[in-house]
Amino acid sequence: MKISYNWLKDYLDINLPVAQMAEILTDTGLEVSGIESFQSVRGGLKGLVIGEVKTKEKHPNADRLSVTTVDVGTEILPIVCGAPNVETGQKVVVATPGTVLYPSEGESFEIRKSKIRGERSEGMICAEDEIGIGEGHDGIMVLDSSIATGTLASEYFEIENDTVIEIDLTPNRVDGASHIGVARDLEAALNLKKKSNYTKPSISNFKEGMQEGVQISVEDKDACPRYAGVTITDVEVKESPKWLKNKLIAIGLKPINNVVDITNFVLHELGQPLHAFDANKISGKKIVVKKLKENTPFTTLDSIERKLSANDLMICDGDGNGLCIAGVFGGLNSGVSTETTDVFLESAYFNPVSVRKTAKKHGLNTDASFRFERGVDPENTVYALKRAALLIQELAGGKILSKVTDLYPQPIDGFQVSFSLEKCAKVIGKQIDKQVVLRVLQGLEIDVVEDNNDQLLLKVPAYRVDVQREIDVIEEVLRIYGYNNIELPEAVKSSLAYRLIQDENAIKNSISDLLTGNGYLEMMNNSLTSATYPNEKRELSVKILNPLSSELDVLRQTLLFGALEVTTHNINRQTSDLKFYEFGTVYQQNDTERQENQHLALLLTGKFYQQRWNIADETINFFHLKGMIELIIQRLGIDDAKLRFNEITNTIFSTGAELYSGDKLIVSYGQVANNLIEKFDIKQAVYFAEFNWTNVLILLKKKQTVQFKAIPKFPAVRRDLALLIDKSVSFKSIYDIAIKQEKQLLKKVDLFDVYQGKNLEEGKKSYAVSFIFQDERKTLTDKQIDKTMNKIISSLKNQLGAELR
Repeated sequence: MKISYNWLKDYLDINLPVAQMAEILTDTGLEVSGIESFQSVRGGLKGLVIGEVKTKEKHPNADRLSVTTVDVGTEILPIVCGAPNVETGQKVVVATPGTVLYPSEGESFEIRKSKIRGERSEGMICAEDEIGIGEGHDGIMVLDSSIATGTLASEYFEIENDTVIEIDLTPNRVDGASHIGVARDLEAALNLKKKSNYTKPSISNFKEGMQEGVQISVEDKDACPRYAGVTITDVEVKESPKWLKNKLIAIGLKPINNVVDITNFVLHELGQPLHAFDANKISGKKIVVKKLKENTPFTTLDSIERKLSANDLMICDGDGNGLCIAGVFGGLNSGVSTETTDVFLESAYFNPVSVRKTAKKHGLNTDASFRFERGVDPENTVYALKRAALLIQELAGGKILSKVTDLYPQPIDGFQVSFSLEKCAKVIGKQIDKQVVLRVLQGLEIDVVEDNNDQLLLKVPAYRVDVQREIDVIEEVLRIYGYNNIELPEAVKSSLAYRLIQDENAIKNSISDLLTGNGYLEMMNNSLTSATYPNEKRELSVKILNPLSSELDVLRQTLLFGALEVTTHNINRQTSDLKFYEFGTVYQQNDTERQENQHLALLLTGKFYQQRWNIADETINFFHLKGMIELIIQRLGIDDAKLRFNEITNTIFSTGAELYSGDKLIVSYGQVANNLIEKFDIKQAVYFAEFNWTNVLILLKKKQTVQFKAIPKFPAVRRDLALLIDKSVSFKSIYDIAIKQEKQLLKKVDLFDVYQGKNLEEGKKSYAVSFIFQDERKTLTDKQIDKTMNKIISSLKNQLGAELR
């Protein structure tokens, strides 16, 4: 949201440096994300002056050029001019050397001293479009002869300089979605030092008409608790005055005409959306607020025909024709145009849930829906209506024809909150003087209903829908008082305690350090994802009742799709060698409850090493990922020998595996299926692993003691076998058979070479397997080892059909 500093000063008597004001706003919860300068004309006409043409002669080397001399107040400049209307004695706009011009169309350019066809030219006599104040290019601008030579063009054209402040507005702070809202927070903070007061525009001159205007009927009072309107006649729709256009342009809005600009102005001034209808296009001179039938067609201002839902609240005419989607978007044929003479002005309070559902269904996000969805001030409805009506009287010559019709059958009351100063001090960590607390509450328009010393009964305005509890009021007091004004104690009191309970954060940080040290970058993705992503457990998805968009309509069940989105984003930006990890929460909807589990994801793709002259290119493969998983398990202190291994192939992995501890899944990993990565436009192999971190922590809790084992004193012996086996046989099968034959002496079984291809039978492969034997009490003999190896070879032949090569 953009706030104009000049506009803000219309309501608040301040002269603070912008940087200081931005700091105060950020401290009060209206975080300033950017500050930029604004000129009503690009470049501010810097370097342009009003000059007088002293002489004019025909250019000796060009028929269409003139050689002139121009007095700019401080000197007389020779200027070659190509305009056909330049004459002696004219007052003109001159760009002096070094001036940067910002034309109405095209790129900016700098004026330099030069020679044109052999004649010196030290400036430029300008046309409207060349300095960005109009479209005219028939000739140079000729000004009134009474203007003093040397007058700055910025002064003559009344160029407005402003500073625009960009505020990152959080969803709960719609009270700050206007210049008055920002002024209110600033005043509350400044008044702690008794520096300023803000004033709202007066509507005391508003006089109701006595004739009958457009009639109003509200059929759905739940979706529209309050609706007000007034009819204005004899309106002249035309271009807005410069001051109004400048205010709108400063905050990024495009001026349209005086009536529409007034509604936009009041919206950003007070935070109350308004809508102006051409009263002569309202059939039956009656407005009916109701819902239409399912799939009723309606064409909005953007010329798109939309099919309405039966839940969409509509502003209709007397014949039941839709004029506007209530609180969201106007209709194509009911708005104000240059032919409009009578205006019906609407101001309303619509149910936030109703507006939000309609806006999301139709994919519309307007300034009005943004505010209605979050809850505008229902007590501001008529005030904003009168404010806009007075401006239409002033700027469009309108006359208020009718009385204000205000349908408000059940007034929306504020919130009563009990507030304890003692509790406030306890939560904040500082005893704030009661008078300071009362000034903060007064500045935020929170009334004190009862004052019983420490206990206060407060009434919070209805528009502060985020302040309904005592803790919310304490937060309001603290943000205005200032978080930075809470002093830190000089002494920190703490005690050291020995605990056997594991520190989950320390474990997580240890693995994060391990991954970062191995070249992995941490990513963080949104917990919301799309239901359209392939998922074997779609029926377990936790659906969002009121999703932000169709792409963010369920909670994620896996970290995979977010990781693939990040991968696509990086590959599209010429970064294809990637190592990522993420700690995040996943969600599932079971029959009786919803579950949340912490997961850890790893993703690898591209080259394993950065390109170097002394390192051969190595593309990431399955075993790079497997090695990292084993390293994590080792760092966690988990005995991998006690984990159950299971090969998998599913819609996620073309080749994959799982590790279990008992019946609890610890990690699943593998190469992501090609048809899945193709959906993300990824054309290189992707390897992914996902730990169930919740199960990992449960497994670690079972470890009660730390066990130590002495380093063996006796040497280990290695024996190798080259086995010819069927392609379907896995290394795990060989491992399990070997361990079963010798559980005491056999310490390790490893696969160190695989061969498939030439000189082997069809359907066969060759495994080179090593076996490490060791006795911790004595040196092993060849006889013992040979006996064990013969048992292993025999079992491999009998159970797997293995042959020695």
